[in-house]
Formats: sequence, structure tokens, C-alpha cells
Amino acid sequence: MNTKYNNWFDSKYYHILYKNRNHKEAKIFIKKLLKHINLNTYSKVLDAGCGKGRHSIEIEKLGHLVTGVDLSENSIKFAKKFENSNLKFLVHDISKPLNTEFDVVLNLFTSFGYYEREKDLEILLSLEKNLKNNGTGVIDFLNIKTVKKNLVKHEQVTIDNLKFKIKRKINKLSVIKEISFNDKNIDYKFQESVNTLSLKDFEKYFKNTNLKIIKIFGDYDLNEFIEKKSPRLIIIFKKKSQSN
Repeated sequence: MNTKYNNWFDSKYYHILYKNRNHKEAKIFIKKLLKHINLNTYSKVLDAGCGKGRHSIEIEKLGHLVTGVDLSENSIKFAKKFENSNLKFLVHDISKPLNTEFDVVLNLFTSFGYYEREKDLEILLSLEKNLKNNGTGVIDFLNIKTVKKNLVKHEQVTIDNLKFKIKRKINKLSVIKEISFNDKNIDYKFQESVNTLSLKDFEKYFKNTNLKIIKIFGDYDLNEFIEKKSPRLIIIFKKKSQSN
């Protein structure tokens, strides 16, 4: 296990705070995305950074062979309840390639940019190694321009009788979220930090790979990316064909 892995993502409180994430939205997004990619039935799909598997489960239902990987042991333990012959989950560091190639590699819901920037390129190169020649990849990331514009610095939310106090700040390198709360008279404090990556930053990364950006969307309805307006930065890319 990577010693730098943030144990917040493996805690029960992470899943409590985000329990109301829109699964219906995720389902609609996956259908639109795979329709755009135009996948053949029973394509091999890697969901890299799958969390509790909500996207993987929907992808398998659409007729594909799916492998979901994540560093969170608790998330994978939960996801394994949904395994079948076409859907598998395992604890794995996405910066290390698996010993197999996929038709499609997905990295969804801002599952990128949680380490130092050198690690970002390592992860991208790992995704490349897991892609077949001419295979398609997707990175679904936040749009840093709109995050800066719409930043809510202080927020309190109550879920399952827990009062989560959330502070957000942005510096040159990171978007930082501090989460604090008290449970059974014990104070907890966790932090999420993701790199402030713009489209230009991603384009620089891609120049060091054998991957080519072919399309960019700005939201889960797959509308055009508008840097000053779009909530998401969804990058569709292809692995350039290479002779053996």
C-alpha cells in the first residue's frame, strides 16, 4: 500500500459525507459517454480509481467486461459485493499498470491529481500501458477556472447526525479541502488536496506520452468545454498505434 495514500478516502466518514452523490447522474453520464465512444459489446474496460464501483457497475450492465481498481480497501470491499463473471474489483495503485490491455481506460470523478505532479505523469503513462493500440481513454477532472470562481470557503453540512465543517482554499499548486467533525466526543480532521491542473497542464502531460487528445467536454451532458464556464474538464484521448 502506498504510504502517502490519504486514509480519509478509506474511512467510513468519507462515504458518509458523500453518500448523497447523484447515482442517477452517474448512470446517465456513463450511457452518454460510452455511446460517444461507440464501444462494441463485451469491450474490456478499466475503471481506474473506481471508488465503490458505481460507474463500473453501470458499465457492466451495458454489456462490457469491467475491471475496477482503487487504493481504498474499504471501497473495494464494498464494490466486491457486486462482482460477477464480467465485473471484477481489486485494490491497486493506478500509477502501476496491470498486466493486461483494455479497449477503454476510464479515470472518472476527479480521481487524478492527488499526489505530487511528477506522479500525475506516472499515472498517465500507466493508463497508456493499459490501453490497446487505438484504444480510448477518458479523464474526468474538475475545471480549475470555475472552481476558483465559485469557491465556497466555509460550509457546514449535517449527515447522519454528524456536523461536517468544511473549509476550502486554493494556492498555486492545490485545491485544499479541510473536513472536521466530532463523533462520539472524538474530534476528527481530514484533508483532501488535488492539483490545480488546467487544460494546458494536461496538454503538457500528454506531450510526454503516446496519447493524443481527440475531444474535450465541459460537463456530464457532454457539452462543449468552455474554460471560463464549464464545471468539468472531460478529456477523451486515443493511444496512437505502434508497431511491435
